[in-house]
Amino acid sequence: MGFLGFLGTPLGYVLQWMYDLFGSYGWALIVFTVAVRVLSFPLQIGQQKNTARMAAYRPMIEEIQKKYAKDREKQNEELMRLQQEYGYNPTAGCLPMFVNFFIMFGVIEAVYYPLQHILHISKDVLTQIASILNMTYTYTTNTAIIQMVQKGTLPAEASALLTPEQLENIKNFNVMFMGMDLTVKPELAFNILLLFPVLSVVTMALSNIIIMKSSGQEMQGSMKWMPWMMSLMFVWIAFTVPVAFSLYYTVSNVLMLITSIITRKMYDPEKMKAQVAAEIEEKKKAKKAKKQVKVVDEKTGEEKLKEVTEAEMNRLRIERARAIDAELYKDERTTPLNAKTGEEESCEK
Repeated sequence: MGFLGFLGTPLGYVLQWMYDLFGSYGWALIVFTVAVRVLSFPLQIGQQKNTARMAAYRPMIEEIQKKYAKDREKQNEELMRLQQEYGYNPTAGCLPMFVNFFIMFGVIEAVYYPLQHILHISKDVLTQIASILNMTYTYTTNTAIIQMVQKGTLPAEASALLTPEQLENIKNFNVMFMGMDLTVKPELAFNILLLFPVLSVVTMALSNIIIMKSSGQEMQGSMKWMPWMMSLMFVWIAFTVPVAFSLYYTVSNVLMLITSIITRKMYDPEKMKAQVAAEIEEKKKAKKAKKQVKVVDEKTGEEKLKEVTEAEMNRLRIERARAIDAELYKDERTTPLNAKTGEEESCEK
């Protein structure tokens, strides 16, 4: 799987441990998926909380974008101010998506090459066996070797490259689940192999609908179609990888549906909108509230108390900082260069 292929190695060891525990490739994938979802649930809770909060900021963002539609610089300044003063954070909640992304591609790599990542047979050895079988080393090589070893039809020359222990592990590798070989790629034909590819796409579409409702946000324009485009993309993926991935993805989507319903109850977008609105109102009141500070009269040099707002306080701080800098560096002089000669000019006239 390209640059993410390395993820198959650590996940392969986890799947091997679960396979040794349950004695079934299918159950190992199911338990692995459940474990991943349980471990990532705290991250999903945080994502739901942040997503629900972002929905509350949406009207403010749209107002800024509309007001400064022709002034991108001012628009960015106002969005930055929204972020600094009211806690708006557009990148909050991205971590769970990245975690799911990396795990997904790690699983694809592991199920592509189970002999390499789960039974830990050297890729060099498998490549040599593929050459003997007149095959290019791909996931189909893994499937072919497993089937040949289990049927006793692997050529002697190829068998000689494997240790007796490796041959025994392949022979006993239980890849059957609900009457289907999980190492086989499904095809557009009416058979049992269609079950999990179809379920993976259907459950993904359902999870997309639930997740969008849980977010409390309405997609605009082409973004409305993004979840459905992703579902179509996974139709292609489901029919280009072994059935084992569709099993993993179906279970993952079902668990995502369940956890999304739970997290929505924990952080309902409508309730979060009211909460965020109250927080913003409190911050606005705090900004307008006046505080007493000591200021120095520029004419008399005397200190006196003055009531100022938070904005005025910040202005006074900036002015004070500039005055201190001016006092500290008043004796420093710069020596300009002569524009014609490039030599230093004397500042003394």
